[in-house]
Amino acid sequence: MIVGVSTIEIYIPQSTSLKEKRKILNGIKSRVKNKFNVSISEVGYLDKWQRALIGISTVSNSTKMVDSVLSGVLREISSDLRIEIIDYKMEIRV
Repeated sequence: MIVGVSTIEIYIPQSTSLKEKRKILNGIKSRVKNKFNVSISEVGYLDKWQRALIGISTVSNSTKMVDSVLSGVLREISSDLRIEIIDYKMEIRV
């Protein structure tokens, strides 16, 4: 069993409240979850209205598949013009 874990730190320049941040993040999380069948959650900066830390995990029997899924998630999130990616970390555990 291969486990892939990723964190993506994002900046949301247009957000002026936690409610607005939540709306943007919920849309991103829903889209990613439906398209890639991964677990995704906001795991950091919960009280900051222009920053977020998103955690993503996936499981497979292939390292290539885990890498492909996590790379696809990063591309999908970075394609959203409302946000900027500040940092990205990916770890694959065998």
